[in-house]
Amino acid sequence: MRLLAIDTALAACAAAVFDSDLGSMLAQESRAMQRGHAEALIPLIGRVMDRAGLSFSELDRVAVTLGPGSFTGLRVGIAAARGIALAANKPAVGVSTLSAYAAPHIAGLNGQPVVSAIDARHEHVYVQIVGADGRALVAPRFAALHEAAQRAAASGSPLVAGNAAQILTAAWPAEEPAPSAIDQRESPDIASIAVLGAAAEETGADLKPLYLRAPDARAADALPLRHRC
Repeated sequence: MRLLAIDTALAACAAAVFDSDLGSMLAQESRAMQRGHAEALIPLIGRVMDRAGLSFSELDRVAVTLGPGSFTGLRVGIAAARGIALAANKPAVGVSTLSAYAAPHIAGLNGQPVVSAIDARHEHVYVQIVGADGRALVAPRFAALHEAAQRAAASGSPLVAGNAAQILTAAWPAEEPAPSAIDQRESPDIASIAVLGAAAEETGADLKPLYLRAPDARAADALPLRHRC
């Protein structure tokens, strides 16, 4: 299977072409950025496809991170994945950002769990805990920082990965064993997203962002009349 993976969920704009039959990345590029994903993504995908030497019609699948992550970034990536999949008449699948953070660590942890944590700001995180076999111990959720730290510490001495790894471990209960390791990075590896995308089940469902919480801002029509200008 030849797959195009796309990620704009957090602080990177990234794409990769992965050949699962060969077990290798044909091309990949990742640019660190907080804003500007919409302008950067399509040219970046074009460069990656050129380096892979493939046309979109030669792909078997498109994969994209669904979140949690930036509201704007997620929309950019998902819209691109939908458009490419539709134009090339190929299926599209989604990948959780939390799972992408955990994926590189699952195989070699000698039974230790992996905690993925993404900064949701205001003393909250998005968190997921998986066992060494990849089985979910705590499903993806939006939680207060100290609640998430308590849950993570209760899983033993896990590896903590994600852009909130350091703030989560700073809130770690003093009476519990410390994390075995910390992998603090601003965005997951696009190669991990590609591998997860190749393994994902095709459901035929429309790609939708995995927000895990409501937006901070609400449309004016959703507000009570007394709050409108």
